[in-house]
Amino acid sequence: TKNSWPSLPARAQAVGSAAAAMASEGAAEPQRTYVKLISAEGHEFFVEKHIAEVSKTISAMLSGTFAESSSGEIRFPEITTPVLEKVIQYMHYKRRYENSDKQFPEFAIERNLVSELLLAANFLDC
Repeated sequence: TKNSWPSLPARAQAVGSAAAAMASEGAAEPQRTYVKLISAEGHEFFVEKHIAEVSKTISAMLSGTFAESSSGEIRFPEITTPVLEKVIQYMHYKRRYENSDKQFPEFAIERNLVSELLLAANFLDC
């Protein structure tokens, strides 16, 4: 079965609702830091930094003296849009279940992405 990830509008609405509830209680809105991951075709993905740092390569790029640490933007000229999208889905999946003591669902991978995904995961160290 294919994992169902919430659409960006649904997630944004949920975050907005939570922030509104916190504001009405007098709590400060949480600060989220995003990074921009750009595929070979130029597609831009905005990902929360703590999610993107599932990748040890991305984590090093964002915390070191690389230009990416100040710009918050990382280009992947060798990673296609469908593969980068799947990698980002895996990052969310890993963060969601990393400390879970319950059985977690299998992470579905389409056969046509397997070889490219293996190369990308090896490069990104995730």
